[in-house]
Amino acid sequence: MVKVALISDSHGYIDEATINHLKEVDEIWHAGDIGDLGVIGALPSGKNIRAITGNIDDQSAQERFPETLIFELEGMKILMNHIGGKPPRYAKGIKVLLKTEKPQLFVCGHSHICKVEFDRELNCLYMNPGAIGQHGFHVVRTMLLFEIENGKTSNLKVVELGKRGVISKN
Repeated sequence: MVKVALISDSHGYIDEATINHLKEVDEIWHAGDIGDLGVIGALPSGKNIRAITGNIDDQSAQERFPETLIFELEGMKILMNHIGGKPPRYAKGIKVLLKTEKPQLFVCGHSHICKVEFDRELNCLYMNPGAIGQHGFHVVRTMLLFEIENGKTSNLKVVELGKRGVISKN
């Protein structure tokens, strides 16, 4: 069993409230729009980090992290791409990619809207953790915590990190 924290859209911002939740997991996934590589450097040590770049990430982030990531973990195939749209209206090219790769889990960011939905047509779980950063139109900063074991997700939890614009001192 692997405990995962899924974050996205930090836009160069990470706070102690977020970091405290990341200490309890095995892997941290960042679904793009990192904004500043200092965010990656601030993540707790000893964790497996999987990150992709988003539309605001600069060349240094693009040299370090891919735009799309496809991997297997605990018997589950996962595909990550920052701009993904949402079921059934995926972003341009994403539905074709999902049909070709056939992941059990599709992870994206970009919208700043936390959403988890099973796409019956593609037999794929869709996850967007919302945004942990201060930049954007979202009201509440969010992330997802869950576990993967034997090809299945469990113990999914939406974590609310506070209102955007309110700097945490935790």
